Amino acid sequence: MNELLRFRPLYQDRVWGGRALETSLGRSLPPDRPIGESWDLVDRPEAQSVVREGPFEGQTLRSLLLAKAEEIMGPDYSAEKPFPILVKWLDCRERLSLQVHPPAEIAPALGGEPKTENWYIAAAAPGSGLMVGLKRGVTRADFCKLLVEMNLEDCVHRFPVSAGDSILVRSGTLHAIDAGNLILEIQQNSDTTYRVYDWGRMGLDGKPRQMHVAESIASINWGDFEPAPVRAAPVEAVIADAPEFCIRRVPMAVGGKLVLEAGEQPRLLNGVEGTVEIRTATGMVTVGRGETVLLPFSGRFEVSARSPSVVLLTEDFV
Repeated sequence: MNELLRFRPLYQDRVWGGRALETSLGRSLPPDRPIGESWDLVDRPEAQSVVREGPFEGQTLRSLLLAKAEEIMGPDYSAEKPFPILVKWLDCRERLSLQVHPPAEIAPALGGEPKTENWYIAAAAPGSGLMVGLKRGVTRADFCKLLVEMNLEDCVHRFPVSAGDSILVRSGTLHAIDAGNLILEIQQNSDTTYRVYDWGRMGLDGKPRQMHVAESIASINWGDFEPAPVRAAPVEAVIADAPEFCIRRVPMAVGGKLVLEAGEQPRLLNGVEGTVEIRTATGMVTVGRGETVLLPFSGRFEVSARSPSVVLLTEDFV
């Protein structure tokens, strides 16, 4: 398979969402709804990415893997195995809940799935930040006391962010996203989130949102103090290195080229700044800001920058 794959986004209503995917990324959104998430690549029973163009238009990612797993993922990949990465864009018009995803060693006992994720900040309003991990020295007893007092901000590590910053959020890390962030989230294929606190907010139905206090307390890594973000910089760098995936930030000057040879590994390419062109076996494809493409194992791809650009390459997920 020498063609790259692009998929139709699946939009998700969220009480904290807005319209920034429309105003910032030029998406055409369903009207009059708070869209918080766009699932741009997903292979789950409840949600399937569908190819939007080319010879495989209309096919689901699952059907493609069943038919062409070796070409897309490599010779040792089982066609029955779901695609291991889920790619989302998040429009955080309001602050998200304080939450955690269960670590792999306890997720089955809780009926959930582990979820390590990386956040790349595409845009950030002045003063916005992220809450990731505990303040140094906070104990489980401290946390439970502050939870009863509804004062959990005092125990969570918060830091400001700007466009181009990123942070790896591992399963077990307590976290929340501030209002005013537009984020590309690259994560394990999971949809398990345990909310421990939601700032007194009501859901879209006008009722309090469901909390998962016991599951959250069981999942939190109580030794995860003040993790540091990777700050924006105009140099190529690995911005996330985890057992589940590796993400490279690749800045490209106008005319700069990146060659990805066939038979190395499958990759995901995300445009987060500028516009690039990707030469495939059958022609040239333009990829702009906010787009996700799957580059199959068996294809050779030449990426060139039409404008000053930054792409993220997600690798090592097979």
